[in-house]
Amino acid sequence: MMKKIGLVAAMTAISVSFASASISADTLSTVKKKGYLNCGVSTGLPGFSNPDDKGKWQGLDVDVCRAVAAAALGDEKKVKYIPLTAKERFTALQSGEIDILSRNTTWTLTRDVSLGLNFAGVNYYDGQGFMVSKSLGVKSAKELDGAAVCIQSGTTTELNLADYFRQHGMKYTPVVFDTSDQTVKGFEAGRCDVLTSDQSQLYALKIKLSKPNNAMVLPEIISKEPLGPVVKQGDDKWFNIVKWSLFAMINAEELSLASDNIDAKKKAKNPEVKRFVQSDGPIAKQLGLNQDWAYQVVKQVGNYGESFDRNVGKNSPLNIDRGVNSLWSKGGFMYAPPMR
Repeated sequence: MMKKIGLVAAMTAISVSFASASISADTLSTVKKKGYLNCGVSTGLPGFSNPDDKGKWQGLDVDVCRAVAAAALGDEKKVKYIPLTAKERFTALQSGEIDILSRNTTWTLTRDVSLGLNFAGVNYYDGQGFMVSKSLGVKSAKELDGAAVCIQSGTTTELNLADYFRQHGMKYTPVVFDTSDQTVKGFEAGRCDVLTSDQSQLYALKIKLSKPNNAMVLPEIISKEPLGPVVKQGDDKWFNIVKWSLFAMINAEELSLASDNIDAKKKAKNPEVKRFVQSDGPIAKQLGLNQDWAYQVVKQVGNYGESFDRNVGKNSPLNIDRGVNSLWSKGGFMYAPPMR
């Protein structure tokens, strides 16, 4: 009898657990009910997620949040941005504090399979590098034996750094900080000889220096860092919405659809353009979105190229060359599944 009671209790607990998971898994309904989505961003990284002088968040990662809000709520402004350190970001997503994490986060095997998270694509292909003071007289990362290295905790850069120095038979002293701002301040104050991070972040941090021209980024790239938005596992509909919001931006650039011309393309004869602009009723319904969701993404936020240029590219202070972040049709890595 006691075994039966125990079995019934266990089965009841499992049922309640699954029921709770099912209820909490419907992120889209939760987002619609509160009228906005919570997006986890950095504590301030120019070009990716950084508030301007009026407190408005801007950046390549911020545009992903805006795109999801445009698709899910019809309004790119319905986003609450939550600044998170590298240590805090995954816990915030796992706990439900945020609905999406869009914070220059590297997609790795460990993170993909052990944290209960899903990466929804790549919005920037990056690699780890090194920044040094020009006065150090160093031209290559292979000359950094014995260096003190400023590094941000809770990032993939820690393991990459250890692997690189071990591989080349060099020693280093890590100087660890919690935020990117603390890291760059430590570098500027002379706490370390070199600052290491993703190259995109190095260029962003370089412009924060009081004398940017006194520093240089070394040529070596020592890792693969595919950066992209992340959601919690267990909600396939929300996962699809986030990844297809990003894919819509990439596909739009390939189809030459931009925020300033998409209205004129509504009557286009090109079937791919027509399918994109008018969307697809059954598919939109399965996503739980309005039929014009993809149109709203591009009209309100722009295509991927527009986002890249204004945030990190030729129209931004960073002026980063697109390189591998060009479309696949132009020699880069940017490629999205077709919208059909």
